[in-house]
Order: sequence, then C-alpha cells, then structure tokens
Amino acid sequence: MSRDEDKQVSDYRETANEEVEIFELNQPTDEEIYESITEALQHNDQESFREEFFKNHTYDQAKLYLSLEPAERIKLHEYLAPQDLAEVYDIIDEDDHDRILTFLYDMDDKYAADVLSYMYTDNAVDILNELNGEKVRTYMHMMPKAAADDIKVLMHYADETVGSIMTTEFVSITTNQTVKSAMTMLRAKAANAETIYYLYVVDDDNRLVGVLSLRDLIVNDGNVMVNELMSDRVVSVDVNENQINVARTIQDYDFLAVPVVEETGELIGIVTVDDVIDVLNDEAMQDYSGLAGVDVDEQYSSPWNSAKSRLPWLITLLFLGMGTSTLISQYEDMISEVATLSLFITLITGTSGNAGTQSLAVAVRKLATPEDEGSTMGSMILREILTGLIAGGVTGLVIMLVVGIWQSNFVLGGVIGVSMLCAITVANLAGSLIPILMDKLGFDPAVASGPFITTLSDLTSVLIYFTIASQFLNFLH
Repeated sequence: MSRDEDKQVSDYRETANEEVEIFELNQPTDEEIYESITEALQHNDQESFREEFFKNHTYDQAKLYLSLEPAERIKLHEYLAPQDLAEVYDIIDEDDHDRILTFLYDMDDKYAADVLSYMYTDNAVDILNELNGEKVRTYMHMMPKAAADDIKVLMHYADETVGSIMTTEFVSITTNQTVKSAMTMLRAKAANAETIYYLYVVDDDNRLVGVLSLRDLIVNDGNVMVNELMSDRVVSVDVNENQINVARTIQDYDFLAVPVVEETGELIGIVTVDDVIDVLNDEAMQDYSGLAGVDVDEQYSSPWNSAKSRLPWLITLLFLGMGTSTLISQYEDMISEVATLSLFITLITGTSGNAGTQSLAVAVRKLATPEDEGSTMGSMILREILTGLIAGGVTGLVIMLVVGIWQSNFVLGGVIGVSMLCAITVANLAGSLIPILMDKLGFDPAVASGPFITTLSDLTSVLIYFTIASQFLNFLH
C-alpha cells in the first residue's frame, strides 16, 4: 500500500470513529427515555407517548412498563391496543408473573382478555394457570373462540410436560405443495407464527413426515416440490414427555425449535428455544434451591412466608444435629482426659461436610444428564471414592504435619490425619449415594441438599474421629 493510500485509510478510520462517537453521544439514555414517556403520560399526550414508546425494543418497552407507577400504567393501557401490550407481556420474564397478575386485575376484563388472546398461547397459559378459576373463566368467555380453544388445549396438560410449554403457533405445509405455494402460505401465516425458520411437513392425516428450513425455500426454484427438498429424518418429542427432555434435545441439536407430536405422530405444536431457556433456568434454580436447602425465589416472599418454608428443613437438621451432640457426649470422658481432642472436632466435621457437598453436586449433575457418554453411575461412585482417598490423603498429611509440629505430638497429628482421610472418603461416598437412593425412591435428587449432607457428614466424621482416637488414647496424654 502506498503512502497516499495509507493516509486515505487512516483519514477514513478517523472520520468513521468520529461519526460513531457523535452517534453514541446523540443517543438518549434510559433515564431520558423514561422521562419523555412518563411526561407524555402525565400530560395526556397520546401521540407523543406512542411515538416515543415504539422507538424502543420490545424488551426495553417491557422494562419501562414494569417500572411505571400504577396511575401511569393505567394511562398506558388506554393508549396501547391489546395487541401492542400482548407483545410486551410475551417478553416479560416468568419471575415477574406475580406482578402481571396484579396488572391484569387493574385492567378492564375485556381489555385483559384481549391482551391474553393476542399473546403466544404458551405464554398466555403460563399466566392463566396462576389466576383463580373464576377469573380464568371470565377471560376465556370474553376471548375470541379460536384463541380460547387453543388455550384450553394447552391448559389440560400436566405441569412440567412438553405439552405445558409448547405453542400452537407454527407453520406446517404438505408434501404435495411446491416451493412457491409454500412461500405463499408462509407469508399468510408468518405474522402469527412464533418462529418461521422451520416449516414442518405433514401428510393428509396431519402426521409429521418431514421438515424444511426457511433457507431451503429461499434458495430453490418455485416449481420444486416440497417432498423433494424436505428432510424425512425429523427429531420430535412426545407431548407427554418431561419438559427437561425437550430442553436437552434442543440443547444437543442446537435447534431453534422442535416439533411436538401425539402418540399417533400427529403434529400438534412446537417448543421454541426461548421456552427451553426458561426450563433450563428453572431446573438450575430448583437444583440450587435443593443444594442450599432453601427456595431461592424467597426474595419475593414476606419474612413470615420465608421463615415457614425454611423451618421444616431447619427443624429436621436440628434433630439430626442433636444426634451429633449426643454422640460427642458419649466420648466426654475421653475429651476430659485429652482436652486437645476437642480443638479439632469442627475442623474435621467442616472439611468432610464441604467434601460431601462437592460430591453431591457431581452426583446431582450426573442424574440430571444420564445420557452423557463414557460415564455410568458405578464409575461415578468409584471416581468419587478415589477422589475422596486422594483428597483425604493429601489433606490428612498436611494436617498431620501442622498438628504434629504445633502440639509437639505426631501421634495426635496422625490420629487427626487418618480421621480426616476416612471422614472425607465417607463423605464423598455419602454425597454420591444419597442422591441416587432418593432418585430410586422417586424423590427429587436435589432434595438431598447441602445442609443435609453436611449434617450427616458431621455425624459420621465425629464417630470416625473418636473411634480412631480411642485406639491411641495412651499415646495422646
């Protein structure tokens, strides 16, 4: 490149950077947007409000909607058509559904029914399932019949099944159509479909027989038949499967959506990736709640409700902890003879509890992903035992040296070191076995929570510690 060309490129970059800086400086901040919209509401300026409101992305519209004061929100309902607000409600997170229920009660019933009817069916069902029966009947009666019928279909599916999260807004075509005909149908249905990137091919009995991508339609001649282009190896899920299965399917295949079929193979809906993200998030929250022994959604509850949900765990663990205290009392004479032993009780119990919780997390993860190749339950348990032996051996050796030098008694250090080795190994074994046992008994493995494993590890590690110490009592004085 010549010097003149290099200078031209440099000048171009400087100009481009200046234009980007000017563009960024001219962009209004979130606070400015909020102020302009609320000011339009306060001054009853519908035209300015709609102009400013629709400049924003739907996600930003939802954030702004949730941040409004009650009086401002009621005014917004007057300025937005039900279909406009439905787009906002479609994007609002499930965590805010409790607030949505309050907003619906503040609306005129007919307006609220229209909003729900314009929403994607699966999202509307999520909200309706949280309303009382009388309100649901009121809204369903006021909705257009077609929307109400679609909602009724989804509402009868059990919670956490594929049917409860699928949507019926999708595009299907038949095998005997041409690409041109399929494109015409796609244009007619695209506005109401949740996604148009996949077109599902059905036979005369509405059974799923193939799939096409939007790209397949665009790059091929209009006279080509659909059955010549479609892929007949379609990945689908049964409507009654657990929702986590469809989440894993979409995750494994990197799909944007997956078709849902009845036992007969009839296509009845699709599950989209945004619904799967919600499912995976809910599953992660449930697992975390179980491991912590608490409902992480308590941040939205009153102190009284939070206390009520935690008390069963705390009372159960209290009685289990009393078992540890009772066990320690059985060695009262030994402790009175060698008081130094009491210094290391919490050290051993705390370390083994931490090790057990780590093993628990691995076991729960394995139970949640049983299809992982190269890893069976047996190999996972064996790996945890070996991990416990290695971690316990290294930890025990370190604490033996520290205690031996500190207390000038390497026999005491050896007792604590061997106790640490055994306690960690047993805690790892318990952390991997208990979730498996609960799963076999039909309970959620995440219920084998961290606090439970920690308390159980306290009991076993105290027993191990004093049993080993009693064998070397004469050398510990």
